[in-house]
Parts: sequence; C-alpha cells; structure tokens
Amino acid sequence: MLPASIELSGMEVSLVNAISRESVLRQVLEELSPRYDHMLIDCMPSLGMLTINALAAANSVIIPVQAQYLPAKGLEQLLQTVAKVRRQLNPRLKIDGILLTMVDNRTNFNREISALLRETYGGKIRVFATDIPHSVRAAEISAEGKSIFAHAPQGKVAEAYRALTKEVMHIEKQREKHQADLGR
Repeated sequence: MLPASIELSGMEVSLVNAISRESVLRQVLEELSPRYDHMLIDCMPSLGMLTINALAAANSVIIPVQAQYLPAKGLEQLLQTVAKVRRQLNPRLKIDGILLTMVDNRTNFNREISALLRETYGGKIRVFATDIPHSVRAAEISAEGKSIFAHAPQGKVAEAYRALTKEVMHIEKQREKHQADLGR
C-alpha cells in the first residue's frame, strides 16, 4: 500500500525532466509485482504527474468523490484523464467504480449531490453502494497518521470501509472468474 502524503509534492517537480515521466511508477512496481498479490496506490486529489503515473501503472481505479458541488464537477475532468491515459499509456486500465466520500446524509444538499452522481454516472460506471460518511474522527486521523481501524475501529467510517472492501473483493472475484472462463 502506497499512501499519499504531502511529501510527494516534491516528487512532482522532479518528474518534470524525467525521461518517460508518465511511466516511472509503473517501472518500479513491475519490479515489485512478483512479491505481491495486490498493490494499492493512494493519490492526492490532483491531476498532476503523480496521478498520471498511478493511472499508467494501475490495472483498475476507484474514484473517490466528495458529495459536494465542486468535486462532483471535477469528476468529469478526471474521467476524461482516465480515458486519455487508457488511450495513450495504459489500455488495460479499468474503472472499478465511483466512491462517494464525506457523505453527510443529514443535509438535503449532500443527498441531492449523491443522487445526482448516481443518476448521471450509475448507468455507465458502477457507483459503489457503500458511501463513506463524513466524520470528525476520520478528519482527525490525517493529522495523527493513523488508520481509521486503529483510531476508531468500531466507528461508522471503519464500518463503511469494511463494507467497501467486501464490494471490491466481489468485483475482484468476478474478474478472476471471467479470466478463468476466458482461459477455457
């Protein structure tokens, strides 16, 4: 698991002059891949060179979107970037789904944005059934550098991530079954 951190901002600058800068991460991960079944790459919320590297190296992507107006507007730009990466750098890249995050179902606005995202994209791209709820505890863990499972293992956010894990594992099992069927 490669979690994003603010220290990665300096890497963005160093990639500017790198040869094949879009595939630096893919080259590193290809060397490590025999040792792992799965690798998770967390990206900062930007469409910079680090995100392009992650998309070029990935087999699939989960797109987290806050249930807010501006992040929802930015989703279309990210989908265009994924399509461009798929065309030019990584034809095997798949979108596993859109994950709604920081959802506060107590407000009409959040419920409306969530419903709009599901309506707009749900016919073309899976929108995970699990929403990650807004939580003060989840915000606190960023400062502490801890996992939500270490900080508040019985909380609503940890429970939501457990449910998301089950959804993702189901997708992976379907993918493996499909690959096995193709191999016959």
